[in-house]
This record gives sequence, C-alpha cells and structure tokens, in this order.
Amino acid sequence: MEFSSRYSRQVVINGFGEAGQKALAKGRVLIVGLGGLGNPAAQYLAAAGVGTIGLMDKDVVSPSNLNRQVLFRPDDTDCSKVKLAQERLSRFNPEIKILTFRQSLEESLTPDILRQFDIVLDCLDNLPDRLRLNQICLNHRRPMVHGGVITFFGQLTTIIPFVGPCLRCLSPGSIFTCDCARLGVLGPVPGVIGVLQAIEAIKYLSGVGQVMAGRLLVFDGLSGTFDEVPVKRDPKCPACGDHGHEDRVADKNTYKLN
Repeated sequence: MEFSSRYSRQVVINGFGEAGQKALAKGRVLIVGLGGLGNPAAQYLAAAGVGTIGLMDKDVVSPSNLNRQVLFRPDDTDCSKVKLAQERLSRFNPEIKILTFRQSLEESLTPDILRQFDIVLDCLDNLPDRLRLNQICLNHRRPMVHGGVITFFGQLTTIIPFVGPCLRCLSPGSIFTCDCARLGVLGPVPGVIGVLQAIEAIKYLSGVGQVMAGRLLVFDGLSGTFDEVPVKRDPKCPACGDHGHEDRVADKNTYKLN
C-alpha cells in the first residue's frame, strides 16, 4: 500500500511506520457526540488517515456551540452537525470515508451501528447517555475512549470491556457530567481532551504504545497540570462485574494493564 505525502511525518516515526499507517487506513472509529470533544477528535482522526470515521449525533448547530465546536460557523445555525462535519472532513481528506448517523443513542439501530466499528469515542455531554453507551460497548465488546470536560477541567480513560474497569466502576463523583449550559466550559479545554481521545484511538488501532486502560487522566487547565489516577475494575460492578461475563472476552490476553 502506497501512502500520499500527507502522512509522511507519521510514516517516518520509529515504531509506527508504514505498518501503523496501514492499520489506520483499515481502522474504523465511531464518534458518539459531535460537540466540543467530537469536533477535534474527528478532525485529527481524519488528518491522521483513519480509513472510516462514523459520526453519530442528532443535534443541530446553535450559537452557544461556537466557542468550542470549531468545525462550525455562525451561518451553520440550525443545520445538522453530522452533515456539516461530513462535508468538511471529506473535503479536508478525500482519501477517507465519513459515515453519518443522525440519531440519538437511545434509538434501536445503535447496537447494529456500533458493531461496524473497531473502537468508540464517548464524546457525549450527559452522564445517563455515557452510561448507556458504556453498557452497549460492554455488550458488544467494543473498546471505548471516554472524555469529559467542565469549566477548566478535563478527563480521559480508555475502557477495554471485561479486562479493565468500565465507566460504572468509577465513583459517580469522578465522572464529569458536562453540564456546560449551567457551569460553562472554556473553549480550548475540550480541544485538549478531544485530541487525546484521538491519540488513544490511534494507539489502539495501530497497536503502538499503551492505552489509558485502568488509568484516569485528569487535566487542570488552571494550573496547567495533568494527573493520573489508577482505577481498578470493580468485581461487583453492575455493568461489568463477575457475573459470567468473563467467557465473552475473546481477546482478553491481548491487553495487559499495569
């Protein structure tokens, strides 16, 4: 497989190379939520050459989105987010495929959609939907990269079903609810976390590096610091606990957590 010069700075990376780029070209990433997190994640996955990117969001653009959702413009108000993003990402990188799913997470087609992808990015903005997506990913053994932001703060972890902890294993108070309408969010903060989500997906697809499974990364924009908190799987977790789930993990030994 020959690559265009746009990927030359990736192909020359020691340990990534042509093999990593080929893996990205074959990779399929589903982004659920095309807000402040989904925007930068989609842009950098498209730039990196991920072969198929799925975008799931039912919403339209509103003026309050524009401080952080950098794919959109003021004259996009009331237009479909996934349709606009598909058009702009496809022009940005015509070598990849952008699929759109203008629907909510609750709709019945969601599991069928999710099964088409290798890894899922949780770029949602509310806790109930995050936990719903967490369960769907567990049910279908799809890794999920969780990102959350509020005010000046962000967080990130990667969930490998039934191997590391899932989102429900975290204490409820440690999961950002992302109530940006009430508490607000500084525009660049979701940019930081969304880009890190893209990096996690790229590492998973290429097999390079170590994903953030079993670790919660917390970003403090006020102090300019990152902290890492170890997280363990809860054997009594109602979502992924030891209730006969272990035999469903076909590739359990592929992932080793520190």
